[in-house]
Amino acid sequence: MNVAKSGYRVFSANSTPACTELSKKITERLGVELGKSVVYQESNRETRVEIKESVRGQTIFIIQTIPRDVNTAIMELLIMAYALKTSCAKNIIGVIPYFPYSKQCKMRKRGSIVCKLLASMLAKAGLAHIITMDLHQKEIQGFFTFPVDNLRASPFLLQYIQEEIPDYRNAIIVAKSPSAAKRAQSYAERLRLGLAVMHGEAQCSESDMADGRHSPPCVRNTIGHPGLELPLMMAKEKPPITVVGDVGGRIAIIVDDIIDDVEDFVAAAEILKERGAYKIYIMATHGLLSADAPRLIEESAIDEVVVTNTVPHEVQKLQCPKIKTVDVSMILAEAIRRIHNGESMAYLFRNITVDD
Repeated sequence: MNVAKSGYRVFSANSTPACTELSKKITERLGVELGKSVVYQESNRETRVEIKESVRGQTIFIIQTIPRDVNTAIMELLIMAYALKTSCAKNIIGVIPYFPYSKQCKMRKRGSIVCKLLASMLAKAGLAHIITMDLHQKEIQGFFTFPVDNLRASPFLLQYIQEEIPDYRNAIIVAKSPSAAKRAQSYAERLRLGLAVMHGEAQCSESDMADGRHSPPCVRNTIGHPGLELPLMMAKEKPPITVVGDVGGRIAIIVDDIIDDVEDFVAAAEILKERGAYKIYIMATHGLLSADAPRLIEESAIDEVVVTNTVPHEVQKLQCPKIKTVDVSMILAEAIRRIHNGESMAYLFRNITVDD
């Protein structure tokens, strides 16, 4: 395709070659070339972006995958968006497959809702639309003052289960926690499989900070109004991890949206093994796989971890052959094409449930 006549450009905001792989796959499917730009870090670690071609009056799609250096990637995206805005681009659309800081979307004690702050920064920089995939909480879309298309990876993961897992009819879908039960139920219903839910948790998990069990503290003799005596606030206590459902002699498939620190997944796999599951798969959209995740997976009872390429993880795959990748560039490219042509996005959400 003649890029000059297509009416839009596709740029990559990443400064590292490993992060541009998804951008290259998307542009190959669209039949266009990546826009000419230079993104790099100066000696003092400041980010510099230079646009090397005219974008006046064009619709621009900025693809930004998020590596381990999250804050640098955010600055690259913000600076490129602002550079395109000041270069008179007509419309700037961000393609951010994994939206960073999405776990920080709730108020915790005296913290802040960082996801809301990032949404405001993107709008201020010049973005007018975002394409993303499997937000950690769907309510995050309400933080934005412009349209957000939250695509789903479930069709690709379901296809992988059907084509790559032998005897998947003998599998059972497992929710790692009750909060993930709706997602697991959606998978189970479409695959016509059973459902199991893990209840309880390991100590010091993310939900410890989010569910308010330590705020306010369980103290009765606080200073307040002389005639006011509030009921004692009981702290939450959850039991050790247990499984609701029969996984004996079955293939256990744990589904989630993000796999980052894998201690909870490793603990869940051990419990499932004890309950009789003979194979354990982890299916997740975003494979952040931070810290020692590859080593822990390799040494665990987990047989395979399947993630999409929304986040670059080639280094982790070299460290752990159990990690497999599903390509989602097809749906991202189709979303770009439909938005540019003013076509409905409904086709990309066919057979997608609210709980995905």
